[in-house]
Amino acid sequence: MATTMFSKAFWAATAERTVRTAAQTLIATLGLDTAGVLDVDWGQGLSLTGSAAFLAVLTAISASGAGGGGPGLTETVRERQ
Repeated sequence: MATTMFSKAFWAATAERTVRTAAQTLIATLGLDTAGVLDVDWGQGLSLTGSAAFLAVLTAISASGAGGGGPGLTETVRERQ
């Protein structure tokens, strides 16, 4: 069964991807700040994190029409029985 953008499975997969992307961005931003590579404060780090999360959702929505059935171009989402 094909999973569409309007299914619970699609949004669960998208939420997982969004949280993962946000966590990676925050850790990377604050890690680079600690290492002295970037000079950012918490507000800037959270702004970057929010932007990355928003882009992850937009990517999932735009990829949903590609026929893969998941939040990525090559992913499929399985519905639980």
